Amino acid sequence: MTTLPGIADIHRAATRLSGLIVETPLIESSELNKRFSARILFKPETLQRTGSFKFRGAYNKLSSLSDEQRSRGVVAFSSGNHAQGVAASAAMFGVKAVIAMP
Repeated sequence: MTTLPGIADIHRAATRLSGLIVETPLIESSELNKRFSARILFKPETLQRTGSFKFRGAYNKLSSLSDEQRSRGVVAFSSGNHAQGVAASAAMFGVKAVIAMP
């Protein structure tokens, strides 16, 4: 069974990612606000490294591994953004990565 991350895990991830990620802005849509009578905000993660939020998770996971675990390399199976996030993160750590893309 998978355990959901707690607030301490989130704080550790934020510390690991500090200074590495692009702090993407929140963009408000006044047109959609009016249309739906709500405040609508967008977070353009396409501005992030590798063009997606997937870099955040991949880097966080690799940074949480021990040196011994990293020495074994990593494997990812993805058709897109996750593969790019793992590949970029592995390169930053000098870790061998095998990426399988369908």
